[in-house]
Amino acid sequence: MNALTVTIVELIATVIDLYIWVLIISAVMSWLVAFGVINTNNRFVYTVLDVLWRLTEPVLRPIRRLLPNLGGIDISPVILILLLYFVRNLLMRLAFGM
Repeated sequence: MNALTVTIVELIATVIDLYIWVLIISAVMSWLVAFGVINTNNRFVYTVLDVLWRLTEPVLRPIRRLLPNLGGIDISPVILILLLYFVRNLLMRLAFGM
């Protein structure tokens, strides 16, 4: 395996890891808003929430459509994180033969 392939696989794995953190931060921020810990009238908080929503919503929306109604509990971020870990591990196994 050449160095370019290794670099590309590691870059993709890093991007997946960073996106998982974005999903976790987005979920925590939505909980903080729901429980009134942070105020969305604050311009900085609103901007952060807007950026997180724009990064996560296009990927989470199709998953939410497939899931049954669980009474207000949104497990789509958990399912997406599990899928991303699966893709990341599959990519590493195919690339490095682990």
